[in-house]
Amino acid sequence: MHYVILGAGESGVGAALLAQAKGHTVFVSDQSPIQPKYQAKLRNANIRFEEGGHTLAEILTADEVVKSPGIPEKAAVIQELRKKGTPIISEIELAGRYTRARCIAITGTNGKTTTTLLTYHLLKESGLNVGLAGNVGYSLAEQVIADAHDYYVLELSSFQLDDTYDFQPWVAVLLNITPDHLDRYDYSLEQYAKAKLRITQNQDSSNFFIYNADDETIQRYYPGALRPVRQLPFSLHHRPDFHLAGYYTEEDEVRVDLLPGFYSKTEAISTAASPLIGQHNRQNALAAILCARLAGLEAPQIEAALASFRNADHRLQLVGEHNGVRFINDSKATNVEAAWYALDGIRVPIVWIAGGTDKGNDYSSLQPLAESRVKALICLGLDNEKLRASFGSVVPHLEETQSMAAAVQRAAALAAPGDVVLLSPACASFDLFQNYEDRGRQFAAAVAALEAEV
Repeated sequence: MHYVILGAGESGVGAALLAQAKGHTVFVSDQSPIQPKYQAKLRNANIRFEEGGHTLAEILTADEVVKSPGIPEKAAVIQELRKKGTPIISEIELAGRYTRARCIAITGTNGKTTTTLLTYHLLKESGLNVGLAGNVGYSLAEQVIADAHDYYVLELSSFQLDDTYDFQPWVAVLLNITPDHLDRYDYSLEQYAKAKLRITQNQDSSNFFIYNADDETIQRYYPGALRPVRQLPFSLHHRPDFHLAGYYTEEDEVRVDLLPGFYSKTEAISTAASPLIGQHNRQNALAAILCARLAGLEAPQIEAALASFRNADHRLQLVGEHNGVRFINDSKATNVEAAWYALDGIRVPIVWIAGGTDKGNDYSSLQPLAESRVKALICLGLDNEKLRASFGSVVPHLEETQSMAAAVQRAAALAAPGDVVLLSPACASFDLFQNYEDRGRQFAAAVAALEAEV
């Protein structure tokens, strides 16, 4: 077969290398410049490629196309391929054809990365032969060339799931569904939810579906009664309306039952040693624990590995303490829902740094939390009018800044010992920063500068 790969980032180059390794001819095309490290991989493999534009005549010769998750359906090259009837798949779909490993696939609007990294950490620390791939920045297809792992833990976005058809994860995890990226789904929450639920479309009675029973959108769109997959719902509470596979009995104790509804005995697992902060991370931890139990880990192994986990940067990350005040970097909170989780998870007075490029945000859900927990709001953005209108009458003190250094200095001045300064913007970063990582790094640097002044 002749494959054309659209997009030469991590997933595209991995797909090209896998397709070639399986004996297919391959051509790679990227609308943008290709990073030198990926050019080198393609050249070393003698794979033809182009950058800075698509040669449509060449692309239309493909028997099958592997599309980068970042290319929208409305792109002209995709529309031409659709007219011709050329099959278009994702890197995950291609890789799934060639692996014998058990795949644990994790999706959701919020919490994917934390849950993926934690699940991988639990399995790896317990000695299992496990790979990490997907939206966390590692190509599954490239790893599948050697296929040297017994398990893969995959973070999958809705964009990666859009072009899957036969991919069948051993365990699928759906953490939550809240409005995000709706511009890719005709501004329809139902279409977005169905994209997320593609993760279960090929599962059968040999597979497991772990999902959040507290999420109403999942309940609305998942046709649970019609599916043969073994369902393992979880909750922050012991709910009588569900046969729960996992739930909390205390703030830091979960009960796990891998045969819910069959009167099997639940087992207790402590999460007390976990460094993760917030209610949403209690959900993430519970989902990861259920994955670990399915992989055969025992409670003592899980508890020991929880204690040594360190989350990815910019996700409720403690970056410093100064004068008895903790500074927490949650720059990854680029939507209202993520900021809600951060505010809800911190039980001491908060000096909150928020703002940036507004994505049509409705801040009303944050107002009760802001009123009860936020002692000061520092708006960090070029246009803070919407934040002022939403919170000006809710929080005791509000002021505006347009640099991270100024925001951190003002936050430190307003905070008292025992308080938390929380960067949880609820907005995109592109007005003042390159991306959320740049915003988080500048926050951490400003906190370090405070400590250096002492």
